Amino acid sequence: METYSIEDDEVGRRFAAVLIEKQKQGVQVNFIYDSIGSGNTPEEFFKPLLDSGVNVLKFNPINPLALRKKFEVGRDHRKLLVVDGQIAFVGGVNISSVYSSGSFRSKPRTKDTPPWRDTHLRIEGPVVTDFQKLFLATWEKQKGKPLASKSFFPRIGRRGNEVVRAIGSSPDESYSLIYVTLLSAINSAETYAYVTTAYFVPDPGLLAALKGAAQRGVDVRLLLPDKTDSNLVLYASHAYYDELLSAGVKIYELEGALLHAKTALIDGVWSTIGSTNLDWLSLEHNQEINAVILGQEFGTQMKALFDEDIKSSRLVTLEKWRQRPILTRIKEFGASLLARQL
Repeated sequence: METYSIEDDEVGRRFAAVLIEKQKQGVQVNFIYDSIGSGNTPEEFFKPLLDSGVNVLKFNPINPLALRKKFEVGRDHRKLLVVDGQIAFVGGVNISSVYSSGSFRSKPRTKDTPPWRDTHLRIEGPVVTDFQKLFLATWEKQKGKPLASKSFFPRIGRRGNEVVRAIGSSPDESYSLIYVTLLSAINSAETYAYVTTAYFVPDPGLLAALKGAAQRGVDVRLLLPDKTDSNLVLYASHAYYDELLSAGVKIYELEGALLHAKTALIDGVWSTIGSTNLDWLSLEHNQEINAVILGQEFGTQMKALFDEDIKSSRLVTLEKWRQRPILTRIKEFGASLLARQL
């Protein structure tokens, strides 16, 4: 299991209890968590895991004395679970109680418990081997202790009709593979491109791809948050609205929930779900992981989810957008100057 954030709350403790129980049953549990993403989780939370025999690895410890190499930077923003080498879970969901108040829950939300909207994916089939290889590569790169072989790579037969690819990215690499893959998909779009992201601070390449697709008649829709846990990122995101709206890109802001999903759907047949946001942090500084799925059946499910979100969203129009206050525009400009740090 690999996660950006595991919190010392009801959900985090339930996960820890299950992992400890499986370890006691003889299932070797190997667990990676990010030092920044889990920065509020006390070390005492991990002690029962370690005492039970769980292999626990902190990604890029914040403590300078514990750094594994000089000036080590970067965050592990991946969310990955691999079970018995045969089932993988990947997407945007961290281990936190905030998802207990998700956008599809039956109880009404309160001011103190805003619902979160996220997307996660369960996968079976040969591609699970590739997801596990990505986990093991991180473990080795972070100098985790050698793992005893537990038949990590069982032979897996074909499952379903979709073609699935596991894509990992790391700041150690010269470019983000998922980012390049997404740009290629948008540039190849013929009918529509639906993109959902929690944090949107695009670079020139993504801006050009989105505007170019809209200008050649592709129905380009961005589903972005109405509210977020980072006002600075939100203002920076807003700085690009005028340019995108002027090019014909449709922008929707999800209302009534805190958007955390990171997905895309192109022409009903190319989909991706993962941890990668469309901002400089994901592009240059984070380890990320995504699944890319080729298949019309899965694309139909993705479109149904997107259409459902649109029902709970507000369409941003260029005319109304240009009526926003001058103070708001100043904040957006200031935040955009920090785009590469967001």
